[in-house]
Amino acid sequence: MTYNQFKSSLSQSEPPQGISVILQALWYDANKNWEAAHDIAQSQEGTKAYDRLHAYLHRVEGDTWNAGYWYRRAGADVFKGSLKEEWEFLVESSI
Repeated sequence: MTYNQFKSSLSQSEPPQGISVILQALWYDANKNWEAAHDIAQSQEGTKAYDRLHAYLHRVEGDTWNAGYWYRRAGADVFKGSLKEEWEFLVESSI
């Protein structure tokens, strides 16, 4: 799946079949279902990719302290761009 195909899938009622769980979470986040995305992030705590997703989701929530904790757990720098730019970075990193 390409980035553009993934973006096009956001108008569907369900995430596309066969995509990674991280992409599913980002799909839910883009469709304003933060809870579903967060549940996915929590499902594999201690896994860098999930902890990185978790950091982004807490940034979306506006909880920068908690986001910082998850960035550190993921071994990642705090993202300096916009939420949209971070979402795009995570999608492109997961395709």
